[in-house]
Amino acid sequence: MNKTLILLFLFLSIITSAQKKPTLFLIGDSTMANKENPDKNPEHGWGQVLPLFLTGIEIQNYATNGRSSKSFRTEGRWDKIMKQLKKGDFVIIQFGHNDQKIKDSARFTNPYTQYRANLERYVSEARSKGAIPILMTSIVRRNFNENGVLVDTHKEYPLVVRMVANDMKVPFVDLQLLTEQMEISYGPENSKKLHLHYKKGEADYYPEGKNDDTHLSELGAESVAKLAVSSLKNLKTGLEKYIK
Repeated sequence: MNKTLILLFLFLSIITSAQKKPTLFLIGDSTMANKENPDKNPEHGWGQVLPLFLTGIEIQNYATNGRSSKSFRTEGRWDKIMKQLKKGDFVIIQFGHNDQKIKDSARFTNPYTQYRANLERYVSEARSKGAIPILMTSIVRRNFNENGVLVDTHKEYPLVVRMVANDMKVPFVDLQLLTEQMEISYGPENSKKLHLHYKKGEADYYPEGKNDDTHLSELGAESVAKLAVSSLKNLKTGLEKYIK
């Protein structure tokens, strides 16, 4: 075999290998999304740090600030994924934070009708491409009352995710439960470290200070990602092969 044929064989082998490499797509909201200026910006989405825990798989994070299960589709973001989606890929689906926006018709969904139908459609369409959908409940907000009790803010939405996962036999990670346990373990004061709490002048990125109990600090994002990965490893979807 001459050198030209050897090089051609190697080139075709590389192309074939690349084509077989699966992609993990992430769809969701700001708690999962990549943030600009990560070296300066204290805010991180948990999907942004997911590459720290996976290897041998491409990760495309399409999660976007402020999107609901409805607006993510109407803005054409899901169409872009469907054009790329192939057999053996994975899609993590996590909406809920913005589906609650009852004063915003572009984002609000009734949990038992539109929201459920949207989740079911994402699952069915991902499967139609031979991909493996994975449903996740929203992460909790740091919402402790005066008695130090963590109070839920998502109401029916996580329940509907559980219902869809059960009815459609979809791999499922209950991040609501896991992050609730995490927030409680940190406690009302120490849990501020998981989010964005800065006094005026304390952080260059927030010169006027910041009190945000929804979005995550780098510590918070990495902690949530670890919880997600630990659960994903146990689901036996095939994704566990790429977890470090």
